[in-house]
Amino acid sequence: QVQFVESGGGLVQPGGSLRLSCTASGVAAKTYAMSWYRQAPGKEREVVATITSAGGALYYANSVAGRFTISRDNAKNTVFLQMNSLKPQDTAVYYCNFPNAGAYWAQGTQVTVSS
Repeated sequence: QVQFVESGGGLVQPGGSLRLSCTASGVAAKTYAMSWYRQAPGKEREVVATITSAGGALYYANSVAGRFTISRDNAKNTVFLQMNSLKPQDTAVYYCNFPNAGAYWAQGTQVTVSS
């Protein structure tokens, strides 16, 4: 059974940076595309970025393009999200999952951008 563990969130000032990590177990990461999602208070979950199994970026949400970078290390079953120039509207719980995510979601990691 696949499991994800997200980490790296925290409190950061506007304009700051964070690097999120997602480690997968129960699945060979090299065989699957992966996505980062986020859910802000009162809003539905949205896709932030998607990466191919080989490490090429497939998608960035318009709101984060140019500021966020998705990457992966398949040998470590880990996907990363480098977040730069953070804005208050980036505040959300961030999750990793497959692009065709089903019912299972891990706990996510909280990102709060505030002065």
